Amino acid sequence: MRGKLMFITGLAAGFVLGSRAGREKYEEIAANAKKVWEHPTVQEAAGVAQAQANKLYSESKDKIQSSKLGEKLNTTSSTSSTTSDSDLTQPLASSNSKPGGTTL
Repeated sequence: MRGKLMFITGLAAGFVLGSRAGREKYEEIAANAKKVWEHPTVQEAAGVAQAQANKLYSESKDKIQSSKLGEKLNTTSSTSSTTSDSDLTQPLASSNSKPGGTTL
């Protein structure tokens, strides 16, 4: 019984000390990630990647619509989509922060 009590006490102490150190380390990592994300070079690279993704999306959408599969999909499905094309092309930088100040 005494061994179990000592084990549980040690486990509880380790949890409390570890969670404090863990939270501080988490805050440090989050701050560094935010600095990196807000760096102009990273933002420029993200913009280039977003532009390339939008271009590939548009090209593939056009190819599918002009194919037999696209024709078949257009005739069998309704066009009531909840996501518009403009929703898919929003810049990444506009949604990089959360209310708590953390970044994605």
